[in-house]
Amino acid sequence: MVEAIRLRDDEVHEEPAVSLDSFLDQSNATAVRIEAGEDARLLLPYLDRVSLIEIDFPAFGDGRGYSAAQILRESGYAGELRASGDVLLDQISHMRRCGFDAFAPNSPINPQRMEEAFKRFEHVYQATSDQRVPIWRHRHG
Repeated sequence: MVEAIRLRDDEVHEEPAVSLDSFLDQSNATAVRIEAGEDARLLLPYLDRVSLIEIDFPAFGDGRGYSAAQILRESGYAGELRASGDVLLDQISHMRRCGFDAFAPNSPINPQRMEEAFKRFEHVYQATSDQRVPIWRHRHG
C-alpha cells in the first residue's frame, strides 16, 4: 500500500484503525476499519468520537464500500473517510461523490491525473452526499 492521499486540511490521524469488532468491544479507539460486507450502521451511535473510518475495497468491482460511505455521511459523520485497498483512478471521482476524502490505494495514483478525474464530468446523474445537482434536476427543475 502506498501513502494515503488526503483531501482534508485537518490534522492527520496517526492512530491505526482497529477492526469493527475490536472497536465495538473497547471504548477508547478513535479509528476503525470496515471490511467489505460489514455493516457500517453499527458505527452510527459512535460517530461523534471517531476521527477516521477506513473502508476496505478488496477488489475494484466490489461496490459495498460506496454504500457504507454514503450511509456514514448521510448520518452526519464529518471525520476522515478513507477508501483503502484496490482503489483505482477511474473510481476516485465516484468515491469522492459518496463522501470519501482520503484514499490509501494498493498502487500509486498520479495526483495530476486524479485532479483531472475530479473535473472530468461537468454533470452528474445521481444525488449523493456531495450535494451536486443531478442533470435531470437542471433539465426539469
